[in-house]
Amino acid sequence: MLKSMPMKVSAVAVAIAASIGIAAAQDFPARPITVVVPFAAGGPTDVIARIAGDHMSKTLGQTLVIENVVGAGGTTGATRAARAANDGYTIIMGHMGTHAASVAMYPNLGYHPATDFEPIGVVAGTPVLILAKKDFPAKDLKEFVAYAKANSDKLNMAHAGVGSVSFTTCALLNSILGIKPTAVPFNGTGPAMNALVGSQVDYMCD
Repeated sequence: MLKSMPMKVSAVAVAIAASIGIAAAQDFPARPITVVVPFAAGGPTDVIARIAGDHMSKTLGQTLVIENVVGAGGTTGATRAARAANDGYTIIMGHMGTHAASVAMYPNLGYHPATDFEPIGVVAGTPVLILAKKDFPAKDLKEFVAYAKANSDKLNMAHAGVGSVSFTTCALLNSILGIKPTAVPFNGTGPAMNALVGSQVDYMCD
């Protein structure tokens, strides 16, 4: 059984804020801050946002409200954050998918990562793993590669939406192996992981 194998690719979660205008006022923050998580609850971006948000709420003395806005590989949530008032009260937990890969994946993207957001800082760096369902025939990476190449048309690969980290990293892996499995989209890694645990899909990268 192939449980997980590390890839030489890293995903970085970066906190991004809608360009701050009046947020520099001395009474900031005077009310709760909304943290947009552009994926479903339970995935790595959501978990990181909640951990960081808990610490930030204690430091700032204000509640940070997590708002999961799913769809389109995280770009729906990023668009929601980009269109929020530029007062510093809406931030998004973005990453390589929402603020880099999205530009290449979506020609009519509703925001511009470089100009519509003000970076706050890097929150976390995480390794990307290849994860397979419990009864997957391969027991290690070498066997996974051999099996995937021999059964490409039978495999289902889960991902958190086109442009997401799980999509782009598995796309890279698949191109290296020369395979074209059926890609099954979910609204986040949480739902994708549930499907993997339930053996509804064969593997994923996240």
